[in-house]
Amino acid sequence: MKWEDILKDEYNKEYFLNLKNFLEQEYGKYTVFPKKSDIFKSLKLTEYEDTRVVILGQDPYHDDNQANGLAFSVNDGIKLPPSLVNIYKEIESEYQCKVNRRGNLEYLARQGVLLLNTVLTVRAHNANSHKDMGWEIFTDKIIEKLNEREDPVIFVLWGNNAIKKEKLINKGRHYVLTAAHPSPLSAYRGFFGCNHFKKINEILRYLNKEEIKWT
Repeated sequence: MKWEDILKDEYNKEYFLNLKNFLEQEYGKYTVFPKKSDIFKSLKLTEYEDTRVVILGQDPYHDDNQANGLAFSVNDGIKLPPSLVNIYKEIESEYQCKVNRRGNLEYLARQGVLLLNTVLTVRAHNANSHKDMGWEIFTDKIIEKLNEREDPVIFVLWGNNAIKKEKLINKGRHYVLTAAHPSPLSAYRGFFGCNHFKKINEILRYLNKEEIKWT
């Protein structure tokens, strides 16, 4: 099944109609990220049946030309935000190699890594400005739908906001990895050294699935 079919009932619910009206006003009055065509990019690039790993972010980057619809990802040619730099530092530490530090993480999305923010839009230069407007209900539904799958999914929850979603996941069937958020404020409190990228591939090998090419 496709995300479009799985989530079709959500689009007619009151919370989503209210969210849609809110977004029409926001995009009309302010600069909002990402651009409208990229809001659902994570779901377009990583379909329901193709999802093997979920990496959960918060809300999109809010500076100019950064957000592209994928959690932790930025458009090519944009300076890498500190959180993404720290993600690459951890990958390099785990695999003991230098990697091509790309801003655009589409290469991961196309391998079955759903790069999902809990809130999918943000007003420019105003972090968390679209928090509690309905996106959390929608993205919780995405997690719940993945949780219903018999085929195991690896959920990667970095930071307190993401870890709160652990209650939506059946850990008897699926895998959950938690750590501090990769932002500079918390990376040294448990993100660095979490070994999550290797652990994900160890689980995928155990499940007889193709490993993620992080590098």
